[in-house]
Amino acid sequence: MTQNPFKFTAQQLSELVDPKNEELLKKYGGLEGIAQALKVDVKTGLPIHKPEDGNIFADREEVFGRNVLPETKSKSLLQLMWEALHDKIMIILSVAAIVSLSIGLYEDFGPGSENNDEPKVHWIEGVAILVSVFIVITAGSINDYQKEKQFRALNAKKDDRKVKALRGGENVMISVYDVQVGDVLLLEPGDLLCADGVFIQGHNLKCDESAATGESDTIEKAADKEHLILSGSKVTEGVGSFLVTAVGVNSFHGKTMMSLRTENEDTPLQVKLNALAEKIAVIGTAAAVLMFFVLIIKYVIQLIRDDNIDKSFASVLSEIVKIFISAITVVVVAVPEGLPLAVTLALAFATTRMLKDNNLVRVLNACETMGGATTVCSDKTGTLTQNKMTVVKGVVGRFFGFEGPEQIARLAEDLKSFKGKTDPANKEIKDGAELLDVLVEGISINSTAFEGENDEGKIEFIGSKSETALLGMTKAMGIDYRSYRDNPCYQVVQVYPFSSAKKSMATLIKVNREAKGTGKGSFYRMHVKGASEIVLRYSTKALLLPEGGFKFPGKTKAPELPTIVPLTRALAEDYNNNIIERFANESLRTFSLAYRDFEEDEFKAYLNEPTEEEILSHNAALTEIGNKDLTFMSLVGIEDPVRPGVPEAVATCRNAGVVVRMVTGDNINTARAIATKCGIYTQGGIAMEGPKFRTLTEEEMDKILPRLQVLARSSPTDKQILVGRLKYLGETVAVTGDGTNDGPALKMADVGFSMGIAGTEVAKEASSIILMDDNFSSIVKALLWGRSVNDSVKKFLQFQLTVNITAVIVTFISAIVDGENGSALTAVQLLWVNLIMDTLAALALATEKPTQDMLLRPPESKRSPLITHSMWKMIVGEAIFQVIINFVLLFAGHPQEKAFNEEKTVLKTMVFNTFVFLQIFNEINCRRIDNRLNVFAGIYKNAYFICIFIFIAVAQFLIVTFGGDAFKTTSLNAAQWGICILLGFLSLPLGMILRLIPDSTFALCLPKLPAAADPVDFTEPLPDFLNPPRADTGLSTSSAERHRNAELKWDFALNAIRPEMNLFGTIHGGRSGRAMSGSSPRIQTSTTGDVGGRVSSFANNGRAMTAPVQNAFNAKQAWKIAMVGVARQRRENNEV
Repeated sequence: MTQNPFKFTAQQLSELVDPKNEELLKKYGGLEGIAQALKVDVKTGLPIHKPEDGNIFADREEVFGRNVLPETKSKSLLQLMWEALHDKIMIILSVAAIVSLSIGLYEDFGPGSENNDEPKVHWIEGVAILVSVFIVITAGSINDYQKEKQFRALNAKKDDRKVKALRGGENVMISVYDVQVGDVLLLEPGDLLCADGVFIQGHNLKCDESAATGESDTIEKAADKEHLILSGSKVTEGVGSFLVTAVGVNSFHGKTMMSLRTENEDTPLQVKLNALAEKIAVIGTAAAVLMFFVLIIKYVIQLIRDDNIDKSFASVLSEIVKIFISAITVVVVAVPEGLPLAVTLALAFATTRMLKDNNLVRVLNACETMGGATTVCSDKTGTLTQNKMTVVKGVVGRFFGFEGPEQIARLAEDLKSFKGKTDPANKEIKDGAELLDVLVEGISINSTAFEGENDEGKIEFIGSKSETALLGMTKAMGIDYRSYRDNPCYQVVQVYPFSSAKKSMATLIKVNREAKGTGKGSFYRMHVKGASEIVLRYSTKALLLPEGGFKFPGKTKAPELPTIVPLTRALAEDYNNNIIERFANESLRTFSLAYRDFEEDEFKAYLNEPTEEEILSHNAALTEIGNKDLTFMSLVGIEDPVRPGVPEAVATCRNAGVVVRMVTGDNINTARAIATKCGIYTQGGIAMEGPKFRTLTEEEMDKILPRLQVLARSSPTDKQILVGRLKYLGETVAVTGDGTNDGPALKMADVGFSMGIAGTEVAKEASSIILMDDNFSSIVKALLWGRSVNDSVKKFLQFQLTVNITAVIVTFISAIVDGENGSALTAVQLLWVNLIMDTLAALALATEKPTQDMLLRPPESKRSPLITHSMWKMIVGEAIFQVIINFVLLFAGHPQEKAFNEEKTVLKTMVFNTFVFLQIFNEINCRRIDNRLNVFAGIYKNAYFICIFIFIAVAQFLIVTFGGDAFKTTSLNAAQWGICILLGFLSLPLGMILRLIPDSTFALCLPKLPAAADPVDFTEPLPDFLNPPRADTGLSTSSAERHRNAELKWDFALNAIRPEMNLFGTIHGGRSGRAMSGSSPRIQTSTTGDVGGRVSSFANNGRAMTAPVQNAFNAKQAWKIAMVGVARQRRENNEV
């Protein structure tokens, strides 16, 4: 690699944001130092790239890389099949198949086979098992391949988008793939940041970094605040520019994406099935070895005792090979070749149906893992809630309340119904229709939000969450905000954007009465909205309406007609105690709207000279005309509402024994309130904050985790710690997430759920299941289907093991007793029983639809055995019964014949037929794996089961009747058929009897189950470390709080007059600035730098925006307006 022509390496620059490090930025020399090191002028940007110039950024790309991530190489179908073949069960089956095929070929085509009249069908067993293996790995691999293709299609959305950059001093649009370290990118609301960087300049620039860091509040970027820009975040407000410092794999977003490219762990079911396969292989091999030696010893004894036996070498070798074949048959019979097919079919069936329930399963095995989930760590925003701030209740004119979508929808009509005034001559009084007009006017015009297309092309409101909520309310009322914003009778004079210090926004408009049709001339109106306590403090009057709608009772009395009254202390306390505090207790964000009217003469009295109109652009002007003497008209409560169906879904999870925990970046009060509404936070539960949680020791965590229900203000690290500790304690953890920051936790969890709509690419890549509708209720459906898959596997396992145990014992004993060392069941008969029937049974039992009863039992832990005591009871009981029936037929069928080797073909046919019908009826038994007696419940809903049941019965009739030499059968008469079917039917009543026997009777002979966890006691006192003693302040609690509040207010007051104090310094130095020129709507000034006039996009939306312009007024004007503001602040400070 050539020498680095730049001062910094890619690694050094990426350390600025991972984690954010303002101190390191200062060490690098700040913006100027980095720009100098990257050889770029932030005023002009990098040079414009022309195709004929070649790659002028080659040096940059060599040092810092390109803004692309290495493509994840999708596995081909053959690669997926090869990986599936490495499964332990598949390996065991393949070995058994090869051995069986080899011996079958020897029997059919080896030495002496030409003298054998038997059909050449012994090789079919091995081939059939190989075909079964091929079907299983192909079906599973094709399913995985299709799901991955669906995921790629879902995620291929506008990856190559355009961004606005400054190159060669010009604004140009470039591809995100062409963004270089050193580029200057320009930002507007709605922009998704494609690189890390350092803030250059801008105004009111706020970024939503929740997707990247989990921080729910928007982060303001400014020269005197935070400078660092994170890739993966989104611009919500303001304009600005930043210098790119990291792209591609070196960026925050890129690093997160690359960290997720890891291999998946085995699921609990895979682990249990692998262990079971190993045990079956060991037992089958042991039985085969035992059988081989027993038969060898038997043959040796026969050789010694019987002189009539051919003792030639060829004859002895042939007999030993025959004994070896019989032993191998035991292994083939013991291996459950239908089990992997049953698992694959159950998963494939479930994932197909889950897609209809809005669950896209990316990782097939995640489906069955979800069935054993013991806890769900859910995100709040977008999963439990709608991720859409909404006005849910409020009051207009104090006494007309509204709550819920229905009342908001008819709010406009209800307000219009208020006619008359207490004083018709008083123009300040508004009747219902006039108040509605002012209310919608304030919401529509005093706002920077607008309606536009989101990233998915859907129309929605874009802007701050509170403003979009208010515009959403007007839309719900049936009013288009554009009918006010674009109305020529309204002229925007001045916009005072939202200030975090003042917690309010104001817009001064000029209303033309003639254009509006309400009279002659014009007047000015100042609309103010913001935090309720702030707007109340600015107000001196209040509009009141008669009582109506939803009642919010208070101590003041409602008027009979619309009126206006002074905002007395009693009325202010009424608002505060009965509405604001009530909303706050429900974790609603309160917003209030007020206004102030000026007649033209009154307004011009503030402006002594025409040129002094520029005074309006200063914050002190806002203090004089917008922060006092307002008329208070409405107060609304805003929240991100809980999704419909979420409380019911949480209750269902609780009934299913699954603990739901909320993990969110929101403050603890909001988190606790939402969790309570969802039913997550209950009495005795623990809600705590991430910073406290991460400081706990492992022992302390283990004490609180059973009762921890809410983790607020949590970082991605907190989420990972929580998931890791829960997994360590043996929990099967499901995690939901939609942001980039959720990626590591989603990957760490046993099952990761990402959001299909709001989820980032990182979250989807890390997850195993994608919720297509972003709804928590869909998780319950995944839980239901997961348990259904586990049950289907267990049903088939119960059926398969019963068949295998019976077949092994019958084969083993009959081969030993038989004079010719042959089994009672031929190889071809075992092929039908072991492969065809098992495959069809797998399909029948794997397609059982889930029932709600599955959600009324606790989940199984990872330590729970795959085969429960009730299953063992059925397997052993049915197997013993079937062995007895077969041996009774085999040995007592012809009592007049003393030697077993002379059994007739009819007897062997009846044994085979009875054996099959025992399995057919036992398949019905296996529809239940618990002790409930009704095995026919819901059977009519499963058409697969009914059809397969009939098909097997018909096929068995055809095999017995027409099987002939291939199956070694002969046709039976009606009586013999009746005996076979009746004996098979006895499996059903036997199953009922076995279910009535307590499991504890069998438990003594079976492995001990792991002890169940003790139930969580929510009445116990909280641990001491959660209740640290309070420091003694020497003051009472109320006194300490008042002391702290006074300090905060004093700090607020000092911050508020700091601009005026800076002006005094300017005046003292004798400097004067240029007066700002321009036409209305004017742009408020600030001192955060110049954005070069890049606010046109806002002007296109019809909004007057604030942009930074320095020295917008001269010294005389500054002194005058500053003194007015200082006097105001002094009065407020004295009150504090």
